[in-house]
Amino acid sequence: MRSQNPHPDTQRSASETLRKRVYEIIETGRGEDRASKIFDGFIVTLILLNVFAFVAETVHEVEAAYRTQFRIFEIFSVAVFTLEYMARLWVAVEVPFLSRLSPLKARIEMAKRPALIIDLLAFLPFYLSQIFAIDLRMLRVLRLLRFLKLSRYSPAMHTLIRVLSNERRALAGAGLLLIAAMLFAASGMYYLEHAAQPEKFGTIPDAMWWAIATLTTVGYGDVSPITGLGRIFGGFVMIIGLCVLALPVAIISTGFAQELNRRDFVINWSLMSRIPLLAELDATAVAAIIPMLQAHNYPPNLKIIVVGSPGDAIYFVASGRIVRHTKNSTRSFQTGDVFGTVAMIHGDFHHAEFQTASRCRLLKLHREDFLRLEMTQPTLTSFIRKLAEERVENEVD
Repeated sequence: MRSQNPHPDTQRSASETLRKRVYEIIETGRGEDRASKIFDGFIVTLILLNVFAFVAETVHEVEAAYRTQFRIFEIFSVAVFTLEYMARLWVAVEVPFLSRLSPLKARIEMAKRPALIIDLLAFLPFYLSQIFAIDLRMLRVLRLLRFLKLSRYSPAMHTLIRVLSNERRALAGAGLLLIAAMLFAASGMYYLEHAAQPEKFGTIPDAMWWAIATLTTVGYGDVSPITGLGRIFGGFVMIIGLCVLALPVAIISTGFAQELNRRDFVINWSLMSRIPLLAELDATAVAAIIPMLQAHNYPPNLKIIVVGSPGDAIYFVASGRIVRHTKNSTRSFQTGDVFGTVAMIHGDFHHAEFQTASRCRLLKLHREDFLRLEMTQPTLTSFIRKLAEERVENEVD
């Protein structure tokens, strides 16, 4: 009798197909795949509910009334987060930069990534409290790490974490400077005030509390100098504190701006490569024009330009389809097309309106930027005008 079991190769192929599909859902399909949207929405909702439950459990009346429900919800959450963690390890071999490794090494490398470590710490305390016969209630505070799981779903938080990682050496230097300022401030105040206030400035460690409160501009007021020299020295410490604290703020804000500029550059470069007119530019021209391009995403059936709108920009279609409607005709603009040059010459879109026929991504070059570019790169702008006019010779009727 012929065996009903499928061939091992078929089983392996089906397993790999399933693994790839799971990888697409939990890792790469965010924002486009329906199953991925549902999965992401479920995990984000569960994370937020866990944070809410952690806070609510500290209210004795609420905890006493819903203790059983909180316990059931905690077990359910731990089960979901455990399965999610195991699924991410399982699909590690599908990650492009890990696919060249053996399955075991790929999963070990995946487990060492910060995001996976946060995922592990999100549910590990629960299992530790079940294994060890000691009171590990303090480990429940680690449940707040579940909130950090949102960094996977928040581009802004992910960008901030990357900025902190990139600027860690500069931030460490600023931290050392703050420690040095605190030591000098505490030492100076100790010698100036310890005789007048031995209970508050009797030792340098005692004076450190005043120093850190003053340097950070918090100023609780529970400890303050009373001698003339002490107050003068305290004023200098206040000013120094403003300068020292400005350093990490400046480092983070500058790093954040640079990260956003890099991201915009990569996005614009990727979109430019889809537009033949822009893809033909050399490296010098690309470097000149790319900072001036603005990327825009539009949903279907949205009027982006109405009759009479000012012709204040040139639009490059990076993806999707745009439909132009006039009294006498209808025309479609596909990926790689450009429109708006004729309207910019005439001053407005006096005969036409433009509407998205699908989800679209456009690159927009404002008139002011184009004119400024024309002053510094006349060859480039004349090239754009020439090619654009060839492509849109029938843009207006």
